Amino acid sequence: MKKGIVNTLGWVSSLLGAALTLSAHASEDEVLVLLSSETSMELASGETIETGYYLNEFGIPAKALVDAGYKLVLATPKGNAPAVDQKSVTVDYFGGDETKLQSIKKFIANLPDINDTASFSEILAAGLDEFDAVFIPGGHAPLIDLANNPQVGEILRHFNRENKPTAAICHGPITLLSAQSEPKAYYKSLTTQSPVQAKNWIYDGYQMTIFSNPEEQVFESTLNGEKLNFYPAAAMSQAGGKMQFANAWQPKVVVDRELITGQNPFSDSLLAEKLLEMLAKEPNIKQ
Repeated sequence: MKKGIVNTLGWVSSLLGAALTLSAHASEDEVLVLLSSETSMELASGETIETGYYLNEFGIPAKALVDAGYKLVLATPKGNAPAVDQKSVTVDYFGGDETKLQSIKKFIANLPDINDTASFSEILAAGLDEFDAVFIPGGHAPLIDLANNPQVGEILRHFNRENKPTAAICHGPITLLSAQSEPKAYYKSLTTQSPVQAKNWIYDGYQMTIFSNPEEQVFESTLNGEKLNFYPAAAMSQAGGKMQFANAWQPKVVVDRELITGQNPFSDSLLAEKLLEMLAKEPNIKQ
């Protein structure tokens, strides 16, 4: 009899332990971060420049999320570690504060997933239900492999369907173009100056922002006469985005339903603030 009671208590204890483990996992708040695999970008002439994510555009919102208790899961198309655009490693994007710049560099270097980044295939195979939001930093790199990527489209459709926050900053919003029926065809039309209509774009009619044409022209002025293949703001407008812009280099964040977009590098803190506000309001985001 005593042996039976002991066995029963042991079984109940194991069951409770498993339940607590599952509960702890289920309650863990996670944000998926989509980053580019690429480190160089081809210009209109065929010349290339180095690229990657912008340090502050990734680091400032990411640190705000971690400080608020969220775990970040990093993913790139190939599953390789994302690269920083060295042009962004300057105090100009940190209010002139070298200490803040170094703090963000250290924060990113110490992220658990920074050198063990998942591929998009791995993320999709594991499922997206565990994530509370998706965040897409900028830098020009997303123009290469995130704007025409069917896997990105699948990820974005999930967050759109589930009314979960989707936040993107500077060039990050170009990623939204993947959430249409034929993203590769649309992207090709942009690079060949042969405009076609976006098909079944889930963000058609959304209010949004992205790096503006005047800001892009300033960037192009540093390229010794070289030009980009297309301007992101024009691409988003052509697809059906209702674009809003502040004056060049001024912070600007636009919120429409579950979508949060920031115009430029100086929108980093404001975007983080709006994302955390929206996460606090889940699950009833769409009106």
